[in-house]
Amino acid sequence: MIRIKKIAVLGSGVMGSALACHFANCGFEVVLLDRVLPEFEDSNKPSERNQVANQSLQSAVKSKPSPVFTRSISKYITTGNFTDDLKLIAECDWVVEAIIEDLKIKQGLFEKVEEFRKKGSLISTNTSGIPIHMLTKGRSEDFQKHFLGTHFFNPPRYLRLLEIIPGPDTDPKVVDFFMHFGDRYLGKETVLCKDRPAFIANRIGVFAMSDIFRLTLELGLDISSVDKLTGPALARPGTGTFRLGDLVGLDVAAKVLKGMRDNCPEDEMLQGLQMPDFMDFLLKNNFLGNKTGQGFYKKTKERDEKGKSVILSLNLKTLEYDPKSSSSLKSLSTSKQIEDSERRIATLFNMEDEGAQLIRKSLCSLFAYSSKRIPEIADELLSVDNALKAGFGWSYGPFQYWDIVGLENGINALEAEGLKAADWVYEMKEKGHTAFYKKENGKVQYYDQNEGDYKAVPGQNQFIILDNYRHKAPVLKNEEITLHDIGDGVLCLEFQSKSNAIGEGILNGLLESIRIAEEDGWKGLVIGNNSQNFTVGANLMLIGMMAFQQQWDELYFAVKTFQDATMRCRYSSIPVVAATQGYTFGGGCEMIMHCDATVAAAESYIGLVEVGVGLIPGGGGTKEFAVRVSDSFYEGDVQIPNLIKHFKTIAMGEVATSSEEAFDKGYLLRQKDRTEINLKRNISEAKKEVLRLSENYIQPRKRKDISVLGRGGLATLYTATNEIFKGRYASEHDVKIAHKIAWVLCGGDLTGTQQVSEDYLIELEREAFLSLCGEQKTMERIQYMLENRKPLRN
Repeated sequence: MIRIKKIAVLGSGVMGSALACHFANCGFEVVLLDRVLPEFEDSNKPSERNQVANQSLQSAVKSKPSPVFTRSISKYITTGNFTDDLKLIAECDWVVEAIIEDLKIKQGLFEKVEEFRKKGSLISTNTSGIPIHMLTKGRSEDFQKHFLGTHFFNPPRYLRLLEIIPGPDTDPKVVDFFMHFGDRYLGKETVLCKDRPAFIANRIGVFAMSDIFRLTLELGLDISSVDKLTGPALARPGTGTFRLGDLVGLDVAAKVLKGMRDNCPEDEMLQGLQMPDFMDFLLKNNFLGNKTGQGFYKKTKERDEKGKSVILSLNLKTLEYDPKSSSSLKSLSTSKQIEDSERRIATLFNMEDEGAQLIRKSLCSLFAYSSKRIPEIADELLSVDNALKAGFGWSYGPFQYWDIVGLENGINALEAEGLKAADWVYEMKEKGHTAFYKKENGKVQYYDQNEGDYKAVPGQNQFIILDNYRHKAPVLKNEEITLHDIGDGVLCLEFQSKSNAIGEGILNGLLESIRIAEEDGWKGLVIGNNSQNFTVGANLMLIGMMAFQQQWDELYFAVKTFQDATMRCRYSSIPVVAATQGYTFGGGCEMIMHCDATVAAAESYIGLVEVGVGLIPGGGGTKEFAVRVSDSFYEGDVQIPNLIKHFKTIAMGEVATSSEEAFDKGYLLRQKDRTEINLKRNISEAKKEVLRLSENYIQPRKRKDISVLGRGGLATLYTATNEIFKGRYASEHDVKIAHKIAWVLCGGDLTGTQQVSEDYLIELEREAFLSLCGEQKTMERIQYMLENRKPLRN
């Protein structure tokens, strides 16, 4: 049985260092090795001989976005060099090569690896272009059996794709192991690829990027408009196409495209793409994108009327940088008016202005090209879709886009462009099939061109995709929630408001869901969704309107309802477990803090951010921090440092940039919450936790034993905030908010340390929250946030 405890990464460049960090994130010990610099070959100081690996790791840990969940993760990475420390790989279960893309250098390194590796250990390469079968030339049978390609996308912490590329002699058990290991232990979407140039994602993604370059020039569009059309309009990341080129590096993109063209002479569509003149201009002038300060876009030192840096964009015809101009494209304005992504894409595909033509022409090329790459680069269309979604962050893969516009409509459109789909697509149509995907009994099936029929998407039983439950009548539904029966006696409450903002519908839905679960014999409740973000927090517009209109009774009721809802998560007769991912802000953070457990995807960004709009956490969050401060006290404890730590977290509106950091900040607790490395599994794992807790669940008793420090604590916190104000690090209103937080954490004006109840603290919190709602400066902050989507410090 294959087990991995320790991993060696050979090569500490950008990718190697990021891989080492991610492996450490996932709980493994890591050895990171690189070359000795020529000037230190005669040195006997490890610090000098290991300088390349040391400096690369330090730079990686300091970079943004960070490759590590917490700074302390780097202590699990041991650095060294190829000359002195290659012997360390004898202790490693997996050796990953991530050095320069040079066949001879890689082969030379693998020769040395074979000398030190233990028999049966796994070896892989992160190459993005060198054929896998060429790398093991001259290696032993055991080496070749345990060797394959593991192509991660950069940055590996954030991009979910892991392409698995077997060599001709790779043991199938090793392939199966990595397909499972990458999913369960590294949090990846593992996709099985063939040993073809650029594998799957880059082969199709770089073709699609290059084709959009061509179409932009052909249709006379500006790059800023195209990035909007090929980004958010198509349910893809905001970088679009040209910003993505700047992010990746235009030299890298050009090199990948050249490598594909050189190694795929039979690929007619690829050979038809020529490097445009504007790319020659950028490459010759070393305008390579973000890493050189300019590429398709150029950031200047000028500021606009809002104080933002002025960014110029390249005019592809004049090759000069111009200021951004507003677009009059009807397709672009239409895209902003249609929130439903599938309806938006279908609408844009059938429009006729230049922007819509670019979308239609680029999608037609994508359809034709992707269909013709099967079975060359993958045996199934599912692998192609999964690779593009996980590697480039697309919401839909090529064949899913095709289903959105319609199979026949797509065929007619691409033929109108002078293109042809692969023969198997026409054969599929002739059999009467009208889509690449379909649903039966709540399970998604995809078309397998080899069998000429549909097959179930594998692994669906391991994930809970709430779309697969929509064929069943919901247990409960309103405009903001759907309550699903997800099997085995467990319910799942799905938020469905805009940005999953918590309003009246969600709060009433939560209260009613718990009542249903208690009274109708359900085992428990999961609070989770498959959206990009769990929730951005409370509906600020609603709070702002009530405050502006001085509807104090309504505001009081709204705040009390929120507090009642979070407290019901804590004090119900059934277990309530949250499953989070992405933004888990404000009220969302307060909600999960009151659940029996939280299964947080590693990429959960959790925080109480209310101070940014002039408020304190008013849904039980400030109270809960008082509880957690009290629970952290021990006999002989000084107490004040712990109080200050928790106070600072709320007063500074600190956001944890990973679930692991959320433990450090006190938003999650080790004794009840846990991290799930693969975000697609968080709901299914939360369901398992509900079932586990339900076996012997006893409804908790309300707390009356919370130790608060009263005036002694207040004096310390007031003094600290006043010093910050004197140092001009905080405004007068910041200090007022901080004093309100301190008031709740310390239990108000008590003469000394005392034990109080949760109900007492909840009332203090509600009073403090409502008092701030009446402050003019708080209303200014709320209005500014709603208008500008960033905080005002007044």
